[in-house]
Amino acid sequence: DTLPDTGTITHINQGDIKLNQLTFTYNEEAEQPCLKDISLQLSAGKSLGIVGPTGAGKSTLLSLIMRLRETNQRGDITLDGHSLQDFSLDTLRARFAYVPQDSFLFSLSIAENIALANPEASQAEIEEVAKLAALHDDILTFPQGYQTRVGERGLTLSGGQRQRLTIARALLSKAPILVLDDALSAVDVATEQQIIRHLQQRALHQSCIIVCHRLSAVEQLDHIVVLKNGTVSEQGDHASLLNHGGWYHRVWQYQQMEAALNEH
Repeated sequence: DTLPDTGTITHINQGDIKLNQLTFTYNEEAEQPCLKDISLQLSAGKSLGIVGPTGAGKSTLLSLIMRLRETNQRGDITLDGHSLQDFSLDTLRARFAYVPQDSFLFSLSIAENIALANPEASQAEIEEVAKLAALHDDILTFPQGYQTRVGERGLTLSGGQRQRLTIARALLSKAPILVLDDALSAVDVATEQQIIRHLQQRALHQSCIIVCHRLSAVEQLDHIVVLKNGTVSEQGDHASLLNHGGWYHRVWQYQQMEAALNEH
């Protein structure tokens, strides 16, 4: 479905996102809404983690925040105090650098793949974002470094390298809001932590939304929301959620034990 592009606002000041009592359903006949009474806020330059069991509504929530879908029940999403529908689609799309779980690469050099988001970027800028995405050292081991071709007849990257390349591409876009939708799933925990630290250091330039299954990816973030059955069941920072003793605490303990077993 193509969304109506009737918005007239083409300038966004701060970029604070606010969800107010948002309820959403995929079709009118559904007995249960997919998302119910979601209220949360992401201030410019801050980071938000969205976690919860499979099917809780995490990806649906992301698609509504980026206006890839229309809100259709009650409640609303505002950006800078204006409804998302008030902005032109081009203005809205330019706000978000979206990195999905399955990264898409072209049969080009590594440098060209990264620069797709910003073809005018210099080699220095390309290398800077590759370092932030913890990919630079890997690239230096490739036959022709940044000029190594990937794809059909070129080098085949691992899943983790592909994800990091797409993160580097998103960082180069300079969009004010970076959205990672389970985009660290193929990266080991040490590399994941390094990337998150780099993103936190860049927070002045970019807000960050991270949806993930591995809770270690959100422990450093400013605010974390737990979605269960389409509602916010817990929210807070990492420490307060551990103290709460709910779903987050149980899954954190389980994942820590699992990680410890994998090390031996």
